[in-house]
Amino acid sequence: MASTSTQWPRYVRAAPWALLVAGLVWDALSPADYWGDPMVAAASVLAGALLSLRDTVAVGAAVLIGILVLTVLDGSVGTTAGYLELANTAFAALIGIWVNRVVARHGRRLQAVRSVAEAAQQAVLPAPPARVGRLEVAARYRAAHTEALIGGDAYALQRTPFGVRALIADVRGKGLPAVAAVSVLLGAFREHADGLPDLGAVADGLEHSLTREVAGSAEELRMEGFVTALLVEFAPGSGGGLRLLNCGHPGPYLLSADGRRVRRLDAREPGLPLGMGGLGLARPAVEEWPFTTGDTLLLVTDGVTEARDGAGRFYDPAVGLAGRGPFDRPDRVIDTLLRDVDRWTRGPRDDDMAVLALTESGPTAPAGPNSPLR
Repeated sequence: MASTSTQWPRYVRAAPWALLVAGLVWDALSPADYWGDPMVAAASVLAGALLSLRDTVAVGAAVLIGILVLTVLDGSVGTTAGYLELANTAFAALIGIWVNRVVARHGRRLQAVRSVAEAAQQAVLPAPPARVGRLEVAARYRAAHTEALIGGDAYALQRTPFGVRALIADVRGKGLPAVAAVSVLLGAFREHADGLPDLGAVADGLEHSLTREVAGSAEELRMEGFVTALLVEFAPGSGGGLRLLNCGHPGPYLLSADGRRVRRLDAREPGLPLGMGGLGLARPAVEEWPFTTGDTLLLVTDGVTEARDGAGRFYDPAVGLAGRGPFDRPDRVIDTLLRDVDRWTRGPRDDDMAVLALTESGPTAPAGPNSPLR
């Protein structure tokens, strides 16, 4: 941790110096001795928490010099009161340096934890390629808190013999159990999406993998753990349309090629989330929708659809994105969406957001044996 001062705005970094000057001036002008001493001591401690080691030492030295000058001016040099004043000042400066070292040590530990979390995030949820077959691809993941780089939202994309297939999902819960479920879910999707011809069968395979994973877990996780998911299949050939299977997840949004129309593709018969198959309800049928050149399919998690403004109203991407196009690339759709969500909430969010945008841009050469998604 080279310097803690780079973490703060200038006016915050100036606070210890302002306290130092105010305390010394108050001491110099007050009718009684030492009225400004609490502000001077606070300057040393605050410098330790906010500034670099070099700046903390500088503040401490300035405090000592200032108090020494004041003791000379008031004639207390060489007296017990003068020695005690200088000793108290030196003690406050040492406390500031100690605080600085404690903050720096914990900062290094936090940075190490963040580095591990970022590596885990990239391993569990790698960025998809910019193009898969005829689809241009963009994805974004935002944790609700900047300290948490990893969570329970997930997306995946895979080219298969049955067309390009995509998944977006939201695991109930937070922390390492949610991350473990995401890892199992994505591994199962990559396996089943390539070998099963029907999206319903893929969903059944995901359900089986998740159920097997939590079989030995705590009762709460077995009884209440579930995953909302949306499975998408783009039929081979340009303009072949798309197929959707919704397992309790927010519906995707279809943006027209000119960007003027945004439509939410709500399931006619929503299904239960994955992990709730024990309730005995049949999985709904796969639904087909048109998808032509220039169209964009936008898949989101509930961190987007449940974002609230100051009045508690939910954000609606169909309203927020309508008329904002045309969008020539899917990443511009996501950039516009995230800016609009930030404007809508005007503050911290309480849920993670995962966004996947797929734009039909026309046919490309068939994938070879070294395709990254095969």
